[in-house]
Amino acid sequence: MVVDKEGYLALIEYLTEHLSLFITQTGDTGEETIEDVVTDMIASNIMMVFEQNPELESDTRFQLLKEADAVVADLGEVLAKTWESKATNEQISFLEDYIGLIKNLFDSEIAQ
Repeated sequence: MVVDKEGYLALIEYLTEHLSLFITQTGDTGEETIEDVVTDMIASNIMMVFEQNPELESDTRFQLLKEADAVVADLGEVLAKTWESKATNEQISFLEDYIGLIKNLFDSEIAQ
């Protein structure tokens, strides 16, 4: 659905181009790890997709949840070295934008 599309692969490449943001752990941090932030943001965005598309059949919803799990797993692989680290404000800001772009991929796929 999404993870096998060119747009998603381009986003993974974009993330790898910005890995330096995650390698340096400078800046204010909260209590949440990068894993917590990613998981919460993905879950929130998938819930938003469901709310915006109440007509989605249960099979499609299930497929979207599987895709969301795959996205989290991919992000976990790319960010493996810092996955358990406390997230900085700059990292959170990047992840908000990045995960918003992933949501756009889901929205586009549903619109087709």
